[in-house]
Amino acid sequence: MLESFPPAGLLIIGLNVIFTFIGFKNDTFFEKYRFNIGSIKTGEYYRLLSSGFLHVNTNHILFNMFTFYFFVDIVVGILGTITFLLLFTGSLLAGNFLCYYFHFKDNHYSAVGASGAVTGILFSALLLYPDIELMFFLIPIPIPGYLFGIGYLLYTLYGMKTQNDRIGHAAHFGGALGGVIITLLVMPDVIYNSVFMLSVLSMTIVVGGVLLFRKQT
Repeated sequence: MLESFPPAGLLIIGLNVIFTFIGFKNDTFFEKYRFNIGSIKTGEYYRLLSSGFLHVNTNHILFNMFTFYFFVDIVVGILGTITFLLLFTGSLLAGNFLCYYFHFKDNHYSAVGASGAVTGILFSALLLYPDIELMFFLIPIPIPGYLFGIGYLLYTLYGMKTQNDRIGHAAHFGGALGGVIITLLVMPDVIYNSVFMLSVLSMTIVVGGVLLFRKQT
């Protein structure tokens, strides 16, 4: 299985594992490279990228890399290695930029994880392969990709509004948007195969924009 796994995917997983486990053992390293609003405001913009390769615990990185693993083949196979790496990086930055804007007033807000980038890869796969069906451990029934997209975005927006957990919903939402926008830019033909998904996403963007405006005013 690993023999056919895209080298770019192995590179991303390897970097996440290395950075994460260094962070586990070195608190100074973790504190220096995690996402932190106050530190970014002082000019430490590298945190917007470096924080995406750190995780808080083993379960956190396993969940992200496990999800990432299942969608890499689809995206790399259609877009190619270079575009895939640009997509991963762009989705990561899009998620963190939105997170920075959404939590701008809270200088103490911190976060880590590749979730934004992974979400971007996932949503890119939904566009590139609109007939995809997803299955979860607790729900042993295939779920159409568009239903997953709707549910995921609604859940993410709800999480952004309530902020009653420690999940980086803004980064997830930004990563999803980044993944979709970048995919459309590099392969605009997907719009003809994903009209419904894009329509749903467009409506969600409007709702998200209103939510963000109210959050900041």
